[in-house]
Amino acid sequence: MAFALTALGLFLAAIGTPIFALLAGAALVLFHAAGINLSATIIEFSRLADMPALIAIPLFTFAGYLLAESQAPQRMVRIAQALFGWLPGGVAIAGLCACALFTAFTGASGVTIIALGGIIYPMLRKQGYPESFCLGLVTTTGSLGLLFPPSLPIIIYALVAKISVNRLFAAAAVPGVFILLLLCAYAVFIAIRHKVARVPFAWGKAAAALREGAWEIPLPFLIIGGIYGGFFTASEAAAVMAFYVLLVEVFIYRDVRLRDLPGVVRRSMVLVGAILIVLGTALGLTSYLVDAQAPMKLFAVISSRLSHAWQFLICLNIFLLVANMIEIFSAIIIVVPIILPVALGYHINPLHLGALFLLNLEIGYLTMPMGLNLFLSSRRFERPMGELYRATFPFWIILLLGLAAVTYVPALSLWLPRTLGIR
Repeated sequence: MAFALTALGLFLAAIGTPIFALLAGAALVLFHAAGINLSATIIEFSRLADMPALIAIPLFTFAGYLLAESQAPQRMVRIAQALFGWLPGGVAIAGLCACALFTAFTGASGVTIIALGGIIYPMLRKQGYPESFCLGLVTTTGSLGLLFPPSLPIIIYALVAKISVNRLFAAAAVPGVFILLLLCAYAVFIAIRHKVARVPFAWGKAAAALREGAWEIPLPFLIIGGIYGGFFTASEAAAVMAFYVLLVEVFIYRDVRLRDLPGVVRRSMVLVGAILIVLGTALGLTSYLVDAQAPMKLFAVISSRLSHAWQFLICLNIFLLVANMIEIFSAIIIVVPIILPVALGYHINPLHLGALFLLNLEIGYLTMPMGLNLFLSSRRFERPMGELYRATFPFWIILLLGLAAVTYVPALSLWLPRTLGIR
């Protein structure tokens, strides 16, 4: 019976059945088989309303879509280029920083590649960077900001794992900066190796770029500083960001017209609805697994074969790189409730687990053969997948080295939340 249900589930997934339907169907079948009233799944769905950080999802998503519809990406790139272009590899560093920031605020890899790829790729080529490097950088930066607040995957993970969103923001930040620095170092190496020309620093251009983006420059300091400084919770920061972005992009810059606003709201809330329905149905399935003590049974099986935490972490990293090919939000919602109790059995800090889980998902976007960024770049730049595999491979190796450091040096994840005393 179990084999037949598993085969049916795989078949339905293969033909494109929505993930929420698969999760809800699995929960209903399992509850029925256990002799539990099926209304239990509806009760579990209602638990969503009790999650205090839930309001942050629609607010951050709306603000991210509004930024993507505006001219903010172009202004961010011009500011980054004006400030960093004079450094060796400065233009590439500017692209990395701009994309990381944009991805953090939009929470979407595809939006970054589409919105910024067409700006950064020709800019890099004009400076003399190799074509393969340019393709690899733009493809990689699509998911580079997922470890920085107010990244949506961090909020989803915190909700599913039932840990503080603010503490996870802090835990993911240092690994995010570490990965960004590794990629910047690689950009400097490529620039020196290929003798890429620098952009001379000009006070006039820098002042003009800063003046042009004067209303958007305070945004990261307002949101990130507010969260880390203890002035805002994640939900309050989401409300502040949504209001500020609406005010700036609609009424000050006027990049988005009032008549276009309902369309932005509709598109952003479609994504929110998809997240919530998957999250709700996953809660029902998760509750059954917990009641059936599935995580404990899994831990008993794993611990009988893997006696040390470092062995478990190696296997977990490999599994998560593959799991991200499902889809990042689905991977978080499905996998976290199962592996979190197992990780606790190996005495792995939940914040450390969260940081390396999210980094694995970030790298999974580039992992061959099905990483989402590879498909998006292939379509955006009209290049064959084989060329994208070769272009992103050096970046993928660098990210794996960073993952190894984050995995086996827990202080990278735990230092900032402990230092700031965030709760």
